[in-house]
Amino acid sequence: MAQSVLGIIGGSGFYNLPGLENSRWETVASPWGKPSDQILFAEIAGLPVRFLPRHGRGHKLAPSGIDYRANIDAMKRAGVTDLVSISACGSFREALAPGMFVLVDQFIDRTFAREKSFFGNGCVAHVSVADPVSPGLVDLVETAARDEAITHKRGGTYLVMEGPQFSSRAESNLYRAWGCDVIGMTNMPEAKLAREAEICYATVAMVTDYDCWHDEHTHVDVAAVIKIMQANTEKAQRLVVNLARAFPRQHPPCPIGSDRALDVAIITAPDARDPDLVAKLDAVAGRVLQRQV
Repeated sequence: MAQSVLGIIGGSGFYNLPGLENSRWETVASPWGKPSDQILFAEIAGLPVRFLPRHGRGHKLAPSGIDYRANIDAMKRAGVTDLVSISACGSFREALAPGMFVLVDQFIDRTFAREKSFFGNGCVAHVSVADPVSPGLVDLVETAARDEAITHKRGGTYLVMEGPQFSSRAESNLYRAWGCDVIGMTNMPEAKLAREAEICYATVAMVTDYDCWHDEHTHVDVAAVIKIMQANTEKAQRLVVNLARAFPRQHPPCPIGSDRALDVAIITAPDARDPDLVAKLDAVAGRVLQRQV
């Protein structure tokens, strides 16, 4: 089994965690573009951890301006085996109140202005995202949330909108009718790309508001969202530290094959592949491409 390396993509509150050791910022270049920021290499209780600010330090990047391919590729190059995405979201359910954490297991991707795959003309692959999160990783995250007495719900559907505007009331009610539980702007195509990169993926969706469907909370106010986000960040910090301390040091096989997602995904014959694209795929798909030469 490979050594576990825990990756965290989230906001600025995760770079001064208690117990963070041997920390250093490193630039990890990617052939896919420019990652959101440098990656913080560190350890917690001896476990290698990698932190990437999704929007860049200082929150410089809008959701549509993030280079998701570069981010996932850089985390893969940094050795990440398991990636936990921590992000703010709105709630479509009365019971999912601001301050709760939702460990989602499904996504509906409504984004339209983002590159969504590492593969394409010259090297075609079709990766299943029927189960986009790794249940083994979610088990560990849920245990950490329970240990820290963080109010949470396991399971739920996260609708990913393009943004940067919040929903209209008609959209909010439509998504509720679809059976969605929370809404945000960042977890797609992040989850799809992590699957293509054979990284186990899980989301901690931190509820900040009721979107705009709720009669008593008729619109999303940024000041109120930030206040809830600050409280959520403190809880998320505790969750990450607990998770890292209990994390298996040797990476077990993913029960749904997230770490082997490319085994039967690449369809282009080796002699028909574009060498330039194959070169860019060295980190994401090197395990399979080297075997198929």
